Parts: sequence; structure tokens; C-alpha cells
Amino acid sequence: MERAEYELMHAVEDRMWWYRGLRRLVVDELTRALSNAQGLGPVLDAGCGTGGMLNVMGPDVAGRPTVGLEYDPVAAGMAASKAGRPVVSGSVNEMPLRDGVLAAYVSLDVLCHANVDPARALKEAHRCLGPGAIALFNLPAYSWMLSAHDRRVHNARRFTRGEARALVAAAGFRILRASYWNTILFPLMLLHRLVERGDAESDVRDYPRWLDTIFSTALAFERAVIGAGLSLPFGGSLMIVAVRDA
Repeated sequence: MERAEYELMHAVEDRMWWYRGLRRLVVDELTRALSNAQGLGPVLDAGCGTGGMLNVMGPDVAGRPTVGLEYDPVAAGMAASKAGRPVVSGSVNEMPLRDGVLAAYVSLDVLCHANVDPARALKEAHRCLGPGAIALFNLPAYSWMLSAHDRRVHNARRFTRGEARALVAAAGFRILRASYWNTILFPLMLLHRLVERGDAESDVRDYPRWLDTIFSTALAFERAVIGAGLSLPFGGSLMIVAVRDA
């Protein structure tokens, strides 16, 4: 990832509507899944970036302690400082963790990165999770939606729900939930992609308060729909919740 983009994320991620919406959705779905799961090991934010999600999860989720893993040592330092949680420097392709030690594995927009081998990372996640443990993945949707922000953070791929389900299942996971989100605002995203230049301003930025409120309200409604057990048919992002059965 470009250093300037890391610094921008570190500065605005706690305020920006998209990050707030993503993190609330993750906490809701992760807490729900862990309430019915086995194991009391740590919850790993794998590829925790500058620590925003780790900070929102806090010291534990459903009684399981939280820790982070981040490849970039500068970002790992930012994450540890922001969240006040242990952060290990390492790659999701080859994690410095024992077999079966984790109760949950959280991966937010990591499998899409150019330096990540999705199949290898999923195999590592499966290795480090205990039986009955939970894996939660957030992924950018649709390869034709690749953006200026994707290029700046070195995202090399985006996924359809079918592609993501097949990839996760092939690693030995059983899918519990698979839903698109950021659905209401998807037409605006599509329009933005159609007119976006290669040197466009990053999507990661502060938005006017009134616009942030509108976007946040849209995501809150979607979160309620997903929380009720429904899946959204399309959207800018995709969330997969899965379990390691054995």
C-alpha cells in the first residue's frame, strides 16, 4: 500500500461513514456467530491495517480476547497505538501462529491485495482456527468496479458472491452467511466509477456532515436487514461468515 494512503486511512477511518458502517456490521455478525461457536481462543484481525477495526472490537468479542496481525511494520505500530491491543507483524500468507489457536479470524479487504495469495491465506486461516471457530471475510465486489483507491492500496482483485463462496468452501470452511452490502448507494458508486479518472481523489476522505449522515443511515438500514437474516442481492462490498467444522 502507498504510504500516503496508510496515513490518510489512519487519520480519517474513525470518522468516515464507510468504515463506521463496516465495523458495526462486522461486530454484529461476529458477535452473533461467536455466541453459538466453540473455543475461547483469541479473535485475530488478520491484516489489521492501522487498527481501526481492532479498536472498535475492543479488548474482547463475546469473551474472546482480540489481537492483530499486520504485514507493514509502520501500520502495525499505528494499530497497536490506536487500539491498545497486541499486534504481530507478519503475513496472512504464512502466519506466526500455532495450529488451532484461534476462536475467530477476521479478514477485511485483505484477500483482494496484490501481495496476498487468497488460496494460501485461506489455508493458513483454516490451520490456525480451532474446530467450530469462525471466519469472517469482507471483500470488494465486482472486478469491473476497480477504483483509484483500489490501485493506491494495491488491490488486485474484486469478487462476486459465487466466486467468494467457492474460494472459501474450497479451503474447508462451511458458509454460514454470504451477503452483499452497500447496496442502496451502489448506483452512486457505479456512476462515480464511470466518470472517475486515473488520478482521482481517494475515496478515503472526510465527507460533509450532512452527506455522511445520509450514507450512514443507508448502511444502518442494510445492517438491520442483514441482522434479520436476509441477504442483499448486490452491492459494493461482500461479507462472508463461515465456520471451520473440522
